[in-house]
Amino acid sequence: MIMEAPGQFRTGFELGKAVPLSGAYSSIEISGMGGSALPGNLLRVYLADIFRRFNGEHPIAVYQNRFYGLPHEAYQEGCLNFICSYSGNTEETVAAFEEAIFNKLPSVGISSGGVIQELCRKHGVPHIMLPVPFRNFQPRVGTGYFFGAIFGVLAKLGMVKDTCDELVREAEALSREMSLLEEQGKALSERLMGKTPVIYSDTRYKSVAMIWKIKMNENAKTPAFWNFFPELNHNEMVGFTNPQGKFFLILLSDSGENAQIRKRFEVTAKILEHRGILSERIDMGEGSVFTKMFRMIFLGDWASYYLALRYGVDPTPVDMVEELKKMLV
Repeated sequence: MIMEAPGQFRTGFELGKAVPLSGAYSSIEISGMGGSALPGNLLRVYLADIFRRFNGEHPIAVYQNRFYGLPHEAYQEGCLNFICSYSGNTEETVAAFEEAIFNKLPSVGISSGGVIQELCRKHGVPHIMLPVPFRNFQPRVGTGYFFGAIFGVLAKLGMVKDTCDELVREAEALSREMSLLEEQGKALSERLMGKTPVIYSDTRYKSVAMIWKIKMNENAKTPAFWNFFPELNHNEMVGFTNPQGKFFLILLSDSGENAQIRKRFEVTAKILEHRGILSERIDMGEGSVFTKMFRMIFLGDWASYYLALRYGVDPTPVDMVEELKKMLV
């Protein structure tokens, strides 16, 4: 499941470029919940990198929506709405899509079927059918499909520079690192046993820290928290003056980050170590923003997977989420 994740990008790009869609758009809005929302966070980071690297690229605004309705940005002229739900049945996302349909807003549905596909068919909205590689496939491990599909649409429409071939090569390189990342994740899981993970990053990669937190929640079935420098130095760190429980800091560090941010990583770890909080600094390694992002995400996948096994729980199902859905009916 995790080992094959880098191969998802190629499929996603192909699906996105094949969608029957044309027109001129200047912004996008991504509606989704849980694992279906994560690609939107990562796209914002990668698109910012594209606009920085390539002169002449005009930045597009990326809005995200995790609610039953649409944000006001979805109504802006030139905004293309992506409706993302792996199952196609997420009630918040379905409600947002129904609003988009009622108001005739330009939209693309992305799902593996469900109500989203049915509404697309009924109202003539373009739909991207996501693969379901095996039974009980979880959206949180399908990030590459979603990321690739949305980026493929943007490249097809000329909204961004088409770097799909470059990203496929980078994903293939990451696939050759997976065994090493698995070993690192397994070793980290041992140090996390019996402690609450707290994941910190710099501002650019705060979405990666958030995703680590989510993977710890859903895979290892354990509480976890995330934050980012320098903001956390103005509030959260003070909470460790009187910690109630055992915590373990995971510091996701990029060699290209601001020098003062690097110093904050070091000083914060020292201050908290004196208060009994252990930490581990993880270097994101070499490569592009895309490579660093997904290298760290795959490492988090492995760490949370092996932590689940150490706790004797199945990392796949999210029984509490399913219980909630039944009680909401």
